Amino acid sequence: MPDSSETSWTRAIAVEELTAKGRAVLRRDGKQIALFATADGVFACNNRCPHEGYPLREGSLGQDAESCVLTCNWHNWKFDLRDGANLYGGDRLRVYPVRIADDAVWLDLADPPPETRRAEIMAHLRDAFDDEDYDRMARELARLRLAGGDLMDALAAAVAWSHDRLEFGWTHAYAGAAEWLTLHEEHDGDAEIQLACVLEAVAHIARDVLREDVYPYPAGAAAYDEDGFVAAIEAEDEATALGMIRGALTAELGFAGMERGFTRAALLHYADFGHSLIYVAKAGRLIDRLGARAAQPLLLALARSLCKASREDLIPEFRGYGKALADWRADAGATPDAAAYRGLNIDRALALTASQGGADRVALYDALLGANVENMLRFDIGYQTRLDVAMKDNVGWLDFTHGLTFANAVRRQCTRFPALWPQGLLQMACFAGRNARYAAADVDVERWRVDDPHAFLDATVAMLLDHGQPEPIVAVHLLKTTLAVREELAAKPSAATEAAMLAALNRFLHTPLRRKHVRRTVRQATDFVTLDG
Repeated sequence: MPDSSETSWTRAIAVEELTAKGRAVLRRDGKQIALFATADGVFACNNRCPHEGYPLREGSLGQDAESCVLTCNWHNWKFDLRDGANLYGGDRLRVYPVRIADDAVWLDLADPPPETRRAEIMAHLRDAFDDEDYDRMARELARLRLAGGDLMDALAAAVAWSHDRLEFGWTHAYAGAAEWLTLHEEHDGDAEIQLACVLEAVAHIARDVLREDVYPYPAGAAAYDEDGFVAAIEAEDEATALGMIRGALTAELGFAGMERGFTRAALLHYADFGHSLIYVAKAGRLIDRLGARAAQPLLLALARSLCKASREDLIPEFRGYGKALADWRADAGATPDAAAYRGLNIDRALALTASQGGADRVALYDALLGANVENMLRFDIGYQTRLDVAMKDNVGWLDFTHGLTFANAVRRQCTRFPALWPQGLLQMACFAGRNARYAAADVDVERWRVDDPHAFLDATVAMLLDHGQPEPIVAVHLLKTTLAVREELAAKPSAATEAAMLAALNRFLHTPLRRKHVRRTVRQATDFVTLDG
């Protein structure tokens, strides 16, 4: 018998009985433990397979040299009973120390120290993350919580595991993580929903770096200078920009001390179809929630994305942006309404906005927001199915939702830094003018009217928490568009803008979102290579 001071040891079964049966199950303190008598000795493990919980007592043992290999016959997972290793690389099986004494099998049922258990779970979560194994990530997060861990540790770790595998910097995965954490906070006390929110955030990050190489960041640190930082982004000088970020963090400036510089850099151009400013707006939220530990990886990746962002105002379609910014008039004018933008192309929308630069900024913002949500409400969804369209006309719902989410970022960031309103408003005009050409006049607007905004938004959030979308990019667009609408409603837009925004969201949520165009892609590719020779 083990020493009496070793209170974690418990008598499980007589050796003779186990030998006769070959296997047995011990139920003790809520645990089910399977025992196996093999040619290599007695082994004990959790009876529930860590995959889906099927009873391992019903599993198969290997023969001869593989007598310690236990197979769960439901899905053919195989475990080494000596250490619990999963021979297929999935969840590990917990095994228990065994002693034979006084003709009986004794088991040590002591749990490892909580910090040891949590460290093991985080290592296993990393394995699941690298494989983008959604179900296993869910199990490991549940195990972490059961072991007293903080789910924010898991999300912060996902940022650390991914930030240097993003060749072009931020993606919607990080921006979406900030939004999922908004819902996480709103459901304080609901453990299931909170775990779902963190799972969605971690899984999207895993998807975006699956099988990606490491793209190291240039080393070095330098004193932070806002003008120098903005100039480095403009010059696409990643090394200088990153060095200043490290310097700012060392000086304990935090994101708050750099936010204006990041916002200026994001609005230097009509950049990356609005993503740059959207990402800056989400960065502060995410850092607030995850703390200083996540600041450096998030900000390095954000600066990389700003350096590598496309600059649409340099292409012919949006080249009027620079002129409109130069023509921005500070004298007061009559503020247009959303209807004034209806049907205007990009240059006319820019000119109208620039001519009203002295108008009430909030009213001008509301007009441009209204123009963008009306375009979204009236999107001609036929463009999603037509085959004979030019590449430049490959538009879909996400082109229109970005007009709304970019506007939300403009309001947030330009309210903080009012000197940037001209850039923000003119770039909203770029969205309005570009998307107007894809709006249809014959949409049945009344069909999508929302009579009870609170009930509608509550039902939408409930749907988002069990969205059923296999692509994270689709789920995150549903999420960020919905939360942008909520925020804009809280800012009290005009009644007309509020009604159009709710109807546009309603139509977006209930109209198919086409993500792949097989025949159109083939037709466009054939036409292109024929012309290209």
